[in-house]
Amino acid sequence: METKGKVHSFETFGTVDGPGIRFVVFMKGCPLKCKYCHNRDTWSAEGAQLYTAEEVMTEVRKYRNFIDSSKGGITVSGGEALIQPQFILELFKKCKEEGIHTAVDTSGYVNVEDVKEVMEYTDLVLLDLKHADELKHRDLTGVDNEKIKRFTEYLCDINKPVWIRYVLVPGYTDDEEDLLAAHDYLKNFKNIEKIEVLPYHSMGKVKWENLNAEYPLEGVREPTADEVERAQRILRGGE
Repeated sequence: METKGKVHSFETFGTVDGPGIRFVVFMKGCPLKCKYCHNRDTWSAEGAQLYTAEEVMTEVRKYRNFIDSSKGGITVSGGEALIQPQFILELFKKCKEEGIHTAVDTSGYVNVEDVKEVMEYTDLVLLDLKHADELKHRDLTGVDNEKIKRFTEYLCDINKPVWIRYVLVPGYTDDEEDLLAAHDYLKNFKNIEKIEVLPYHSMGKVKWENLNAEYPLEGVREPTADEVERAQRILRGGE
């Protein structure tokens, strides 16, 4: 019997979640509680739409021409997609049967043993580095970063291609000392192909309000272009 995944929504022409045009599957449920989360409505699995892998593939196939012509693929995001490993495994196996590139957008807060088989069918991991400092990581996300470190080390061990994503939040993740610490950590992993700095924005605030939840970063400004460039330079080691 096929596993049913708890899905929030689909994005059919994603251009920022991996190479080419992506069919993005946003999953429901997340163990993190990031203060800057712009998908606040994905934290809970409540209200999820249930899909089998084949049902998702039926949707993906409608866009194969765009996916193939752009050398794109499918990306599972969230929420935290890897807390539903069996569903992702079934979906990615079908993708591989049809020659579709696969990517996972993840916080890395998973048990490595639970996702080893999924990684065999994953072409690219988009790994969100929340914070290099353990205490600040817990304050920002509600969890420590030990699981994330183990997962990151495992990806290096199996030489899985990784793109790092770092959200730059003024007053939270933009301190030079923290950026240097993140660089010193990341430079140990030779499988990292790209480091992207994503500027914080408050466009997801309305989702918190719709859930009658207090928005933790009320009043926090967006970083300037110069600040984003500076962060990129530090994280990439002065490129």
